[in-house]
Amino acid sequence: MQHTETPGTEAAAPAPRLRWWTELPLILLVYGFYSAGRLLARGDVSGAVDHGLTILRFEKALYLNFEHPLNRLFTHEAWIGIPADFWYASLHYLVTPAVLVWLFRSRAVRYRAARTWLMTSTLIGLIGFTLLPTCPPRLLDASHGFVDTMAQYSSYGWWGGAASAPRGMGDMTNQYAAMPSLHVGWALWCGVMLWRFGGSRMTRTAAVAYPLITTIVVMGTANHYFLDAVAGAAVMGVGLLLAPVVMRTADRVKARFVPSAAPVTADSSATGSAPVAADSSAMGSAPVTADSPATGSSIVSAGCQTSAGERIPRQRESRLEDGAEPGASPKDAGDGAPAAAR
Repeated sequence: MQHTETPGTEAAAPAPRLRWWTELPLILLVYGFYSAGRLLARGDVSGAVDHGLTILRFEKALYLNFEHPLNRLFTHEAWIGIPADFWYASLHYLVTPAVLVWLFRSRAVRYRAARTWLMTSTLIGLIGFTLLPTCPPRLLDASHGFVDTMAQYSSYGWWGGAASAPRGMGDMTNQYAAMPSLHVGWALWCGVMLWRFGGSRMTRTAAVAYPLITTIVVMGTANHYFLDAVAGAAVMGVGLLLAPVVMRTADRVKARFVPSAAPVTADSSATGSAPVAADSSAMGSAPVTADSPATGSSIVSAGCQTSAGERIPRQRESRLEDGAEPGASPKDAGDGAPAAAR
């Protein structure tokens, strides 16, 4: 049976599939812009220290300074502090791209929204670094009770005493970009993706453990305050709300500057082409066009109903008198194809 569509309805074209050779440059461009902006948004050191001390005083007033006991634990227990430094210095560069690639390959329908959410939140974080440069706990005066575990255990890793950058590259990082903590924000994004689309107990366990451990690590290594972590989660929430707006804006810009193909419709009369006859070759009969009467239609005249292929009542009887067989069809009796009703 031939499939027909309701005339006038458009055949919905599937969304174009994203390609890695367009996605990879886009991600690298956004990350490069983020890194460059993070370097340029260094701010005044004294202002950054004031912001850090304000956050610390606020946390102490609300008994939220969890970073103090965690930092003491990481400092005194090397078997905890060293893995934590490796965690802080490397995993956000490995896990986040890995989740992106996994979504791109196995959850292509969800990938664009997830990528847009991540990028939007990252750029919001850059605004936070610019407007509120903050000195992390490890760079405060020693009288405040913090120890830089990255410097303490630097001989075990590739980093030096200047944050998590490789030795000799400390000047190429903005050490006062602590508010918000995108380590926590990106880890939270990874956790949400694993929880929603992982589907197994292992992935759901990782979805909870990864952002939770990352939050503990950033505080224990004295790289962030607790409120930095809270701000990182808040930035991801704002990015989630703005992601649909960003995608709609991108679609409008693309529709304006990139020409698209005309939609394919089932109603060919809209394009001025001739009506397409239904394919009846499989049935062995002549093709029936949209303009011809339906097969088996009847014409009533003077209270008598004609048979199929008759123009007037009793036409069949007149053909039988001429010698046609009683079981013959109109075509067999020498009559042509049925004429249109008058």
